[in-house]
Amino acid sequence: MDPKKLEYFKNLLLEKRQKLVQEADRTFHSLEGGSERLADPTDIASKESDLGFELRIRDRERKLIRKIDKALQKIEEGSYGICEACGEEIEEKRLMARPEATLCIRCKREQERLEKLRGE
Repeated sequence: MDPKKLEYFKNLLLEKRQKLVQEADRTFHSLEGGSERLADPTDIASKESDLGFELRIRDRERKLIRKIDKALQKIEEGSYGICEACGEEIEEKRLMARPEATLCIRCKREQERLEKLRGE
């Protein structure tokens, strides 16, 4: 991949990472200040449900940050945009949609097909 495109994807990944970290910080600060007393059991259940949902989202985002960090490392190493399964180049269209992608679309489809067969 040419240096201009690498720089573009690096900036895209850094921007995406920054947004995710900002969201995590926002959630952390809202949890820190959220010690309100709720007396109604329905309000308590609703608050706990909302909190659980928010934490599941943040956990998914934490995993995405790890994938972004891995992609940034691959840029530094010179292996960004290469499929980890077959060694072919990942199409630019795929990287535009998922810049943290590690598999080409063909290998990703095969992975998903196998997961479906195993019932994952």
